[in-house]
Amino acid sequence: MPNRIQVFSGNANPELARDICKHLDIPLSKAEVRTFSDGEIFVEIGENVRGSDVFVIQPTCPPVNDHLMELVIMVDALRRASARRITAVLPYYGYARQDRKVAPRVPITAKVVAEMLMVVGVRRVLTMDLHAGQIQGFFNIPVDNLYAAPVLLKYIGSKFPRNVVMVSPDAGGVERTRAFAKRLNAHLAIVDKRRARANECEAMNIIGDVKGKTAILLDDMVDTAGTLCSGADMLMEAGAVEVHACCSHGVLSGPAIERLEKSQIKSLVITNSIPLSGAARECAKIKVLSVSELLGSAIGRIHSEDSVSSLFV
Repeated sequence: MPNRIQVFSGNANPELARDICKHLDIPLSKAEVRTFSDGEIFVEIGENVRGSDVFVIQPTCPPVNDHLMELVIMVDALRRASARRITAVLPYYGYARQDRKVAPRVPITAKVVAEMLMVVGVRRVLTMDLHAGQIQGFFNIPVDNLYAAPVLLKYIGSKFPRNVVMVSPDAGGVERTRAFAKRLNAHLAIVDKRRARANECEAMNIIGDVKGKTAILLDDMVDTAGTLCSGADMLMEAGAVEVHACCSHGVLSGPAIERLEKSQIKSLVITNSIPLSGAARECAKIKVLSVSELLGSAIGRIHSEDSVSSLFV
């Protein structure tokens, strides 16, 4: 069939891949992705992909290097099997935080990942809420950067209809937070902080009025949760009634869950771009929203050569 669509998944988030296929009303295509005893990855595509428009759903979430290598090897197998076009679907783009040189003799790993994907045979990338928008420029192929904003806005609007202040945990997230505040007709505040080193920060003060309001911290991702938890402490000291957090990607590594449990954050809303594992599944504060319909719609539009921009917010 000349215009056949096929969707494959590695081991990073097969549940999300199945949900996307349900939205597209197609079966998840078969592929064996396993690891040899020495750690090497083995891939075998279980279906004919000659001439197909292929989408590989694989967020590069922890363990990042394993999932990245799975993606690279799957793409190579599909290219050698004569797939017509291969689109890498990365709901979460790992290594995105290293997007520029911030010190002498450091790499730009977001660019390294982009080069790897292009060299191996990826001809289009679909991702969501990139940590830095300029990463799209690291690719010489089309990149569609979706936003989880429609899903998050719908939840926030229904759950917190009144007296809300949207809070950016740092200066870099102000533009994103302002867009949310405008759509929700809410107030805006900023946590002024200084970062001592990676995964560690020192919050300084609050810019804006949060007294007597429900504060919602908004970020693109939560890793060790240090930023959100220290920000929540400051917001409560500044007079907020309660504090909630909202992020697109729940990396939740290291002491994140322990910090969340002990923090003044009432709830943390994330999407299923990254699957919950271990203690995160048992954390009552975490609420997961699905982005399968959003990603499925984008995949369908890419396949049919329709506009994807209407999905952008």
